Amino acid sequence: MNRSGNAALAGALVCFLIFFSNVLLGASGMGVFIGDVAEMLTLLAASILFVVGVLAREAHETPDKT
Repeated sequence: MNRSGNAALAGALVCFLIFFSNVLLGASGMGVFIGDVAEMLTLLAASILFVVGVLAREAHETPDKT
């Protein structure tokens, strides 16, 4: 991965897919594989990793003005 922030964005995608699949399974009545607190922490991790990835890419793209 040559671009800065790709690992964080990939981690955010994985966390969000886990969260989404858990919600989808719960909504369809098939049961869930993680509980409420773990689901919230997964979504929190996805949000944090997304912000870190976006900020890392922004820092990589923006030239220094000094």
